[in-house]
Amino acid sequence: MKIDEIKLMYEYNDWADERILACCAKVSPEQYAVPTSIGTGHAGLHKTMVHLLDSIWQTRITLQGYYKYPLADQAAYDATEIHDDTITTFAELRERWTIEKREMRAYIDTLTEETLNGMLHYVIPGIVREYDVWQFLLSDILHAQQHRSEAASLLTFYGQSPGDIDFPIFLSERNSGKS
Repeated sequence: MKIDEIKLMYEYNDWADERILACCAKVSPEQYAVPTSIGTGHAGLHKTMVHLLDSIWQTRITLQGYYKYPLADQAAYDATEIHDDTITTFAELRERWTIEKREMRAYIDTLTEETLNGMLHYVIPGIVREYDVWQFLLSDILHAQQHRSEAASLLTFYGQSPGDIDFPIFLSERNSGKS
């Protein structure tokens, strides 16, 4: 994969995230916080959005070598995660999201063709994993798309649809100067 390609994919990822976040800001605090059982993977908008935030954080620290060696135990791994009881409001989520996105973009800006196509080695409880860096980054984008879709379903249910968040829509807006 080429640097420009992964940067384009992350530009899309950020664009789609912003559409979801803008709609989250329009729902009531009760709608944002309430657990649901309508089939989303994380039982509500708040928990889904915190999971997405944690994924951004976990991806970045993994890429920066945090999990290069095993941590002491499961509790040590759990302590690295962002939990929904520590980010309790949309304002808190939005603030931390802005920081994590900035840090992730800064990391991506350090990539070279060699590092992008190099190997990432990391350890999660009991499992050693190795992927090409670009594969790990693409996996992050696809993971986010899954959970953005879940959030979009909830937002639509609450009357705040983010509209189309497809890649071709992003490209059209980008090429016309709207994104």
